[in-house]
This record gives sequence, C-alpha cells and structure tokens, in this order.
Amino acid sequence: MDVIDFRSDTATLPSPEMREAMATAELGDDVSGEDPTANLLEKMAAEMLGKEDALFVSSGTMGNLVAALSQCRSGDEIIIGHNSHIYVAEAGGISTLGGISYKPVRVDERGMIDPLEIEEAIHPDDMHYAPTSMVAIENTNNPSGGTVLTPEDTEAIANVTQSRGISLHIDGARIFNAAVYLETPVKELVKHADTVSFCLSKGLACPAGSMLCGSAETIEEARRWRKMLGGGMRQVGVLAAAGVVALETMIGRLAEDHSNARKLALGLKDVPGISIEPDRLPTNLVFFGVDVRDQDEVVRKLERCGIKIGDRGPVWRLVTHYGISGDDIDHTLDVFREVFSEHAIR
Repeated sequence: MDVIDFRSDTATLPSPEMREAMATAELGDDVSGEDPTANLLEKMAAEMLGKEDALFVSSGTMGNLVAALSQCRSGDEIIIGHNSHIYVAEAGGISTLGGISYKPVRVDERGMIDPLEIEEAIHPDDMHYAPTSMVAIENTNNPSGGTVLTPEDTEAIANVTQSRGISLHIDGARIFNAAVYLETPVKELVKHADTVSFCLSKGLACPAGSMLCGSAETIEEARRWRKMLGGGMRQVGVLAAAGVVALETMIGRLAEDHSNARKLALGLKDVPGISIEPDRLPTNLVFFGVDVRDQDEVVRKLERCGIKIGDRGPVWRLVTHYGISGDDIDHTLDVFREVFSEHAIR
C-alpha cells in the first residue's frame, strides 16, 4: 500500500535528478572553503535572494540561530512574533546559547506584526533594559495557515528597524512558497532584510540543509558560529548538489503543491466533523478544526488506509509537497469522508 505522508513537507524525498547530482558531485573540504559544489550553491542562493553572500547550514533552526548570534550580543533582545517558529519550536536556542532574550509581539491572522507595535516594543537606550538588536519575522507564517507577507509588509517593518539601527531577519523556511503564490521574484520579498534563511529540505525536496543569506560581513561571522556549533561538515557538496538542483528545478513546481492544498481544503469543507476556511490557506499548509468522538481511532483508521497526519488536537494540519499527487488528494478525500462520517460528532 502506498503511503501519503501529510505530516510535513520535510517528508519529501530527493528527485532522481538530485540523486544523480549527489552521486557525481565534485567535492572538497567545505570548512576550508574548498568544496566547489557547496561554493556554487552558496553563490546561487546569494544571487537569487539579492544578497552578497550565503552559507549552507544543517537546518533552518541552525540558520536562524547563527543569524541571531552573528548580529546580536549576549544580553540583547529580539522582537519576534508570538507564534513564530523561532520562538515556539527551536528549543530556545537563541536564548540558551546566545544569552539573547525574546520579546514576543502579537501577529495578526496573516502572520504580520504591526510596525507600530514593533516601534513600541523597542527598548530605549537605558541601562535598565536589554538592548533591542533584531526583529525577526516569518514568511510564510506556519501557524497562521501558511500565510504570506508581501514586499510592502516587509518594507513597512524595515522602515522601523532601519531607522533604529536594528537588524531585520526573515525566517523564510518557505519563502519560495510565498514568492510563487505572489508571482514575485524572491529577492523582492527579502530585499529590505539584513538576513534571510530558507529551507532546502521542505518544499524544495532536498534530503537536508538550509541556507542563510546576508551581507558578506554577516555571513563571515555566521560561518564562524556554524563551526562553533559543530556545523562544519567537510565534504558537504554531497548535500549541496541536491540544493543546486532544487534551485534550478523545484521552485516553479511549488504551484502544484498550492493547487493540491486548495483542492484538499475545498474537499474537506464538505466532510462531517471538519471546519475549515479554504480562502485563509494560500499555500501548502491546510489547517482545519476537527470534532470527532475518538481522535486516536480516527488517526488509526486513516493510517490503515495509508494516510499519515502530523499535528492534531482541536486543529489538524496537513501539508502538501513533492511526492503527493492530485490522485493522492482524491484518495485522501474519499477516505476522510468515509472515516469522519462514522466518527463525527453531529
């Protein structure tokens, strides 16, 4: 039985072209700057995002961490969205390892932080307060439903950070989903940011890795922090080769994931026991409310039909990605209708 894995777009497997590139990649010692494939990937990423330089890191969490460590000092503070991945799901690394405190600020239903609230949250230059040294935003915003920030949204926040001499970092784990949805070059979405990270191992379907992009000075400092954190991986071109193929071939096909997510959301709207607002789900993340008698039994029945789900509780999340087809969506909806009809609380 085929398995349809909706737990996350991290469930993607590399394409045949990626596997071939990985097997034949030209390699060297990346810690010494001598891996030609890693160097190529970093050059491609920097140019694509309109930044001076880029750094291959093991994960999005490491990318966000070294971005903060490179631009903040111990004792500083970061302003961040209250539901952001950095704040909620990265094990407090920036605080634990960097001595940098978080100041969470409310985000709206689009994942946007009001620039006026950022302005109010910035501490004055006073010895009683932790200096505010960074604002971090997330695009797309995962818990808001894969929602998208426009270039104008980011510019409005950058107007505040730049006027106060504060760095702006974008956690762009799924920034290419935003670019594809908006039909906007990705460099337009990040041009006002000092640094941006993006994941290769989510919708771009690589087996591992993320990129951090920024100024040459910041990336040089980030490279030092990466080494300190144990992220110097030597012949990393084996992984970087997949990233090169991803940037060449995987971005445009994200529209297919969005289309499948839309199809899934519209189909779930008519399933008993499910409440969903498809128009609030623009990209590849499908969130919906669930009202059934026994969630565990529902999950077991779905898994027996080959459907794996991730987050569950009052709200479930399904994620479309490379490896999930339109036919898979049709099968999933058939199974959901059957299972939920039996278990929905009417």
